[in-house]
Amino acid sequence: MSTTAELLKGAAALFPDEVVTTAHVRHFELPLGAGRFALITLDNGLDHTKPTTFGPQSLANLDAAIDQVEKEAADGAIVGVGITGKPFIFAVGADLKGVEQLKEWDDAHAIGKGGHDVFKRLSKLAVPTFAYYNGAAMGGGVEVGLHCAYRTVSSAIPAFSLPEVFLGLVPGWGGCALLPNLIGAEKAVSVIIENSLNQNKQLKGEQVYELGIADAIFEGADFLEQSLIWTAAVLKGEIVVERPVIDRGEAWDQAVAKGRFIADSKVHGAAPAAYRALDIIAAAKNGDLQQGYDAEDKALADLIMGGELRSGLYAFNLVQKRAKRPAGAPDKNLARPVTKVGVVGAGLMASQLALLFLRRLEVPVVLTDIDQERIDKGVGYVHAEIDKLLGKGRINQDKANRLKALVTGVLDKAEGFADADFVIEAVFEEMGVKQQVFAEVEAVAPAHAILATNTSSLSVSEMASKLKNPERVVGFHFFNPVAILPLLEIVRGERTDDASLATAFGVARKLKKTAVLVKDAPAFVVNRILTRFMGEIQNVIDEGTPVETAEKAVEPLGLPMSPLVLLELVGPAIGLHVSETLNRSFPDRFTVSPNLKAVVEAGKRGFYVYDSGRPELDPEVGALLKQGDTVLTEEQVRARVLDAVAQEIGLMLDEGVVAEAQDIDLCLITGAGWPFHLGGITPYLDREGVSERVNGKRFLAPGVASVPA
Repeated sequence: MSTTAELLKGAAALFPDEVVTTAHVRHFELPLGAGRFALITLDNGLDHTKPTTFGPQSLANLDAAIDQVEKEAADGAIVGVGITGKPFIFAVGADLKGVEQLKEWDDAHAIGKGGHDVFKRLSKLAVPTFAYYNGAAMGGGVEVGLHCAYRTVSSAIPAFSLPEVFLGLVPGWGGCALLPNLIGAEKAVSVIIENSLNQNKQLKGEQVYELGIADAIFEGADFLEQSLIWTAAVLKGEIVVERPVIDRGEAWDQAVAKGRFIADSKVHGAAPAAYRALDIIAAAKNGDLQQGYDAEDKALADLIMGGELRSGLYAFNLVQKRAKRPAGAPDKNLARPVTKVGVVGAGLMASQLALLFLRRLEVPVVLTDIDQERIDKGVGYVHAEIDKLLGKGRINQDKANRLKALVTGVLDKAEGFADADFVIEAVFEEMGVKQQVFAEVEAVAPAHAILATNTSSLSVSEMASKLKNPERVVGFHFFNPVAILPLLEIVRGERTDDASLATAFGVARKLKKTAVLVKDAPAFVVNRILTRFMGEIQNVIDEGTPVETAEKAVEPLGLPMSPLVLLELVGPAIGLHVSETLNRSFPDRFTVSPNLKAVVEAGKRGFYVYDSGRPELDPEVGALLKQGDTVLTEEQVRARVLDAVAQEIGLMLDEGVVAEAQDIDLCLITGAGWPFHLGGITPYLDREGVSERVNGKRFLAPGVASVPA
């Protein structure tokens, strides 16, 4: 049997670029005369923007610190041991950069076992142990604290979670076994499964305390000082921590069943991590922790060597790293300042844009429209949204007053835009209308002003073609709802210059959007792929496959909603319009569904009614459908849809619509809610063999979003 030290030494060789966390031990006398105490501080020597993680060498350092305090505890030299983090950060779990390099199951197993072997020593010391969650704690950072006897939490903590299932792992250093035994299965399932699958939802300090994960909560300003006073009182017996009795009966089984229902509704069985975590939680009912740790080790190793985790890490890196350095963006020093923004239109989309620019840039924003009533409605929408922020305590009264004063509306574009640096239009999706709007804006806006269009499918170059200065026109395509979806497709027209493009990227950064540079090609990225995807679904329905079969066929993709529910969200009329636009450009691949046309002409808002609470085909829509007699199975539908998507992405990359396949995935994850566990779409198409079947090659090199060869 390898010792922990040998295990970690072997693993460290596989992680050459580990950012190493040290574990400093210092000693002092506790308040209230409670005795001498040892405090371990986790610190990687970097500021709070580089959170502390646990790679093999970091675990070895913690192991060595525990060697020291274990001897002191055995000798009676200390009365207790605490563990805390550097300012603002407790620890955020395993160093995942190294995990991507692992090629062997045994190496992956060693990482899990090594973490357990170190952490569980904390629960076996001869003196009580305390975790002081002073700042952000995730994954292994949360788990190291669960191995301690007591925990305190700072009320200022912004983020506390076990996010492993979100990435395609399980909490593998004690989380699945310890948490349900501490707070009960129902609350543990909520933290481990529900929050993870709900876009990696984070807990705040107050919630950590209310859930019973922490035994006490203190203000951030003097958190450690108060925690140590509390520790002294616990050690002297002046405070006795009472914990609820855990229900190990039917409630436990119901919690696991609820977890399976949540997993099914989110990933439809398409991703294994949630189910593996639930199996371990189910088995933890008997309270046998070692059995739980062994199951975590095995699950961790299996998942590390599977495609889902690699895709999850790939997606995570896209969103965290590539999104911050957009491929093809010009030198940011070319960007011009933006001190006033104009918005053409005052409808819902325009009003959402006005609110976003106002909140992020905090500069004057002026709306125009064709009549005063629309303008007043648009400004009123922005004011009402600011009042909501005030009501929720997100901004104070001064800020609310300032923001409201910055937004105005005028009928006359000359009055509104004469000193604007950035004007964006959000008017009807019709080329003639947009060309007319830009001609009017160009006549009154300053020569340096950027003219941006929020078009979802029309040519930016054609829109700019009749202007004196077409070089300042840029596509600025947001996704609905604007406040929630991070993606911004920035479209370079044929004559857009670098300064205009750099300004657009600078504005996107201030808006906190994920900007991707896109060539001026029909429907850009997300709408082109989704329209091809939806078009194939509609084709099989038109040919004769039942609606339910066509919908269920793509469930294994684990998409946030089914194709026809998505169509309802987008609006059938908009879906039809985009498919007609793409049909004109690519008639051989993009069809216009006669059934969709009939649904739109009948004024229906979608294919479904929700009388029972669940989507059921609207009988009126059913009566409109004219279908052929070709009925496909779910497998046949899925193959057709995936083949179509793989073909379209291959053609888009050949056309240079984006720089690389990675940008396609970044767009789908941030603009269409495509699942992290798929890594977007291209890793899934590679993994399923679709890319090679359709295009004769993979989209990504082996080892990118997959286990290295």
